[in-house]
Amino acid sequence: MIYGKPKEECGVFGIISPKPIAAVPLSASALMALQHRGEESAGIATFVDGVLKCKKGMGLVSDVFTSDYLEFAASSKIAVGHVRYSTTGSCNIRNAQPIETVHSKISLALAHNGNLTNSARIRHELVQSGMVLHTTNDTEILNILIVRNMIETNDLERAVVKAMNFVEGAFSLVIATKDKLIAVRDRNGFKPLCMGKLGDATVFASESCALDALGATFVRDVRPGEVVSCDLKGNTTAYMLDNAAKSGLCVFEFVYFARPDSVIDGISVYDARVEMGRCLYRQKPTEADFVCGVPDSGLQAAQGYSMESGIPMAPAFVKNKYVGRSFILPDQVARENAVNIKLNPIKSSVAGKRIILIDDSIVRSTTSTRIIKMLRRAGAKEVHMRISSPPFKYECYFGTDIDDRDKLVANHYDVDGICKKIGADSLEYLSLENLCSISPSTRFCTGCFTGDYPAQVEPTLKNSFDDELRNKG
Repeated sequence: MIYGKPKEECGVFGIISPKPIAAVPLSASALMALQHRGEESAGIATFVDGVLKCKKGMGLVSDVFTSDYLEFAASSKIAVGHVRYSTTGSCNIRNAQPIETVHSKISLALAHNGNLTNSARIRHELVQSGMVLHTTNDTEILNILIVRNMIETNDLERAVVKAMNFVEGAFSLVIATKDKLIAVRDRNGFKPLCMGKLGDATVFASESCALDALGATFVRDVRPGEVVSCDLKGNTTAYMLDNAAKSGLCVFEFVYFARPDSVIDGISVYDARVEMGRCLYRQKPTEADFVCGVPDSGLQAAQGYSMESGIPMAPAFVKNKYVGRSFILPDQVARENAVNIKLNPIKSSVAGKRIILIDDSIVRSTTSTRIIKMLRRAGAKEVHMRISSPPFKYECYFGTDIDDRDKLVANHYDVDGICKKIGADSLEYLSLENLCSISPSTRFCTGCFTGDYPAQVEPTLKNSFDDELRNKG
């Protein structure tokens, strides 16, 4: 991953089986398939003889779950897992998920992808009522609300539905108790969540690629506003939240976040990215010797551009797969220098050539500038930059870590100005119309490009974006 890209918050997974199954090892395998959605921490919760057990740690899935642990936790009926990317200031084990709650009324573990837009108000109300919160992330708020409602209703599904009707924003989540697994997707469907079968077991995952990794069969996507409850007898019951409306699927899932082999709400991520590349060529045809995608985020769009234009596609870089995650290095200079280590131009391929260079986005412009300088030093004759999304201009309040508005280059320069700043011969962004054409029947959330959000954002969140959202878990 190249520093400067927007970061996804998390990936979630859940499994329930009528018979004992390798629930924890299977969860670890699924989380490895979802690792691209979060690299800071990982966790798995399960129930052993009715007792909640959870293991969490900082780092990659392979770092947290050793073979000894997976063998120890080899057989159970229920598990939920989580991988997490933390925003600035909250990279610590305290905020790693799943979040566990043990109460006399109920024990549960909850894994959450997204961001609650009314969390600041709810947190304030809970603190004022005397509640002590142990984390800075809004997932703990969900646990508290479910337990409170459970005390009142003594019915888990009613407690979950009531809690989810009270919160607002983005939440795809899985909840485990000793005898049930519940999956929930917010009423706008901001974040993906799908359902599958593995023999008698039912599984839920942020992306279908996790089902493929287990050999599970895809059943369907969880609908926006749907609560799906599964028990140990294999029964599945669905409930709907109030005011459900399919109007908020994050379009950046298709531009960058999701794995290309995933299918989200019936849309192939791979096909969508290829179509973005085709649209880029139709939008502004440009002659060149070859097309190159910035590894790995621009590869499918580059393929589409090549297919539409007839210009051959060729690699311009070698990516060092052994380099760590540059965005967690301690300072900006170190992060920028890491780009040189991670990518190296192929001089014999680049020298004297006119190149169409395709990437998914430009955030601050730092990375694009360095990559183009690499190509110039390697002898490239021309570099024409093409971006498979519109310019970033606004924050995301729904679980994507987009930089401060003042640091987004598109808020300081027009397209020509950005082109000069990054040192390209030409620059073209994919239009919003062409981006949304990847699925004309889908109402995407495009707020990071337009400032028009499909769900209301409370003023307290807007006014304290840095303090609340960027320091949350």
